[in-house]
Order: sequence, then C-alpha cells, then structure tokens
Amino acid sequence: MPIDPDVAIGAQLPDRTFSWESSDVLLYHLGIGAGSGPGDNLDPAALRYTLDNDDLQVLPSFGIVAPTFHETDPPPLDLPGCDISLSQVVHGSQEIEVAAPLPTFGSAVLRTRITDVWDKGKAAVIWQEGQALSAEGDALWTVRSSIFVRGEGGWGGERGTSAKVAVPDRGPDCDASYDVTPQQALLYRLCGDRNPLHSDPEFAKAAGFPAPILHGLCSYGIVLRTVTDELFGGDVAKVRGFNARFAGVVFPGETIRVRGWHADEGVVVEATVAGQGERDGAPVLSDCVLTPA
Repeated sequence: MPIDPDVAIGAQLPDRTFSWESSDVLLYHLGIGAGSGPGDNLDPAALRYTLDNDDLQVLPSFGIVAPTFHETDPPPLDLPGCDISLSQVVHGSQEIEVAAPLPTFGSAVLRTRITDVWDKGKAAVIWQEGQALSAEGDALWTVRSSIFVRGEGGWGGERGTSAKVAVPDRGPDCDASYDVTPQQALLYRLCGDRNPLHSDPEFAKAAGFPAPILHGLCSYGIVLRTVTDELFGGDVAKVRGFNARFAGVVFPGETIRVRGWHADEGVVVEATVAGQGERDGAPVLSDCVLTPA
C-alpha cells in the first residue's frame, strides 16, 4: 500500500545541515506582512522585523522555514514507507518551541523522525518531529508538524487523538486583522516553499482549488506576528512557542481576522477570514495556543 506504517513510524530522516543570514530573516518577515502597515517604515517597533541593525529580532516561526529557506524546487516527499504525491498533501498542523530567542544569523543541524501515522478513513495523517541543534549540540528549537494525505487512509490503523482548544467565553484581549496582498503567496514562496499549489493556477485547479491558495505557514506567521504585536508589544523574546491546526484556506486578497485570549495555558488564538459573502468567518487556524516565555 502507498503508506506502510510499520516502515514509516520511527523512521529517521536524513540530517539537514543549514545556515541563515539576517537577509533571510528580513525576507521571511516581509513575506508574512511585517512592515506593511501605514508608517511601519518609520516606526522603531515595526523596524525590529525589517531593518538589519542591532535591534533586529527573529520571530520564532522563522525556525520552521530556516532549514529549507534556500530551496528552489517543490518540497520533496521522500518519507520512508510513504509513496505519496504533492497534490495529495495539505499541511495539517504545526508547532514550534524555541529554547531562547533565535539569533539573526547562524548554522544548525535538523534531526527529524516520523513519530506517527494516523488512519482517518479517507485520508492519512503523518506526524514528524525535528530538533535543531547548534554546532555545539545545544538545542535551539523543536518543531512538530502533521500533513494530511488525501486518499491514503482506510487500512485499519489508529485514528489518533483530536485535541481541541476551547475559546474563552468572553470578549478577546486582542482583535486585529491583516489584509493579505494579491502577491503574498508569490513573495512568501521565496522563503523556500515552491509548492505550485500556491502559485500555479492550473496546478491548484487540479488539486481541487479554484485558485492558488496562501501557504499555511504564511498564515501561521501572520497570525503569530499579529498576536505578538498586539499582546506582547512586538517583543518576540516574550514568545516561547506556538501551535496551531490549519483549519481552512486563505486566498490572496482576503483578510485574516486574528483574535487572542489570555488563558491558563497561554494565549488562545483563533484566525478566520473576514469579508463579504460566504467566505466571511471561514476558519483559517484553530486550536491555537501561543506559549509565553
């Protein structure tokens, strides 16, 4: 069968050695909309994302893309025991936890393994966990993610868990929005994700979408940056981690509404599409928690 859980679960992927510079950080921040607000080119707080001086800081989500930042080919799916194609796959969930604020330049090695494969009937969910280590062997950050593989379930495997995060029954502590630009996905793809689902109209139609969609990780970064700015004064050192489930798609040109609530587990976050018509209120990210440092 296309997915063999006995081979996949526990399989170690090849180590990936990588490095990054401040220019990569700047491009990533621009790709997730930093510096796009009125007056951001003059605002010292906003320039902490977009100007390579001593105040430059790195949003934790950069650690997710740093290992593949300079890739120019569509992402490979050479996972042990998994014979799947890119057109079947959508991002299911993503988590990152940083040991300390990320440096603006450096090098590391990423060690990744497949931790689980779930059988959802009409689809499979493949989980991976990776740890980025410095040259000295110190842990820099940990990433966990899942991909949803359409048409590859039904072998009778474990369905897995479904952890829900309850939104507090009160008004949010922040309620903000971000207008996704028409070229947002074309800019963000320069951060190492050349999946044609986000750029090629014909590929997107073949995958079942009316038009190219925004990268899930772009939405993820937009939401994390928005909550960091709204509730933590834009200080990324106050953020230790962020986990989210990708609950729906965003099309370039739409608006993402971001709401956050202080709660015992951290900041509970919800992101939806804001606009006119049937897309208003459509989910973007759900079951999200930002963990303060």
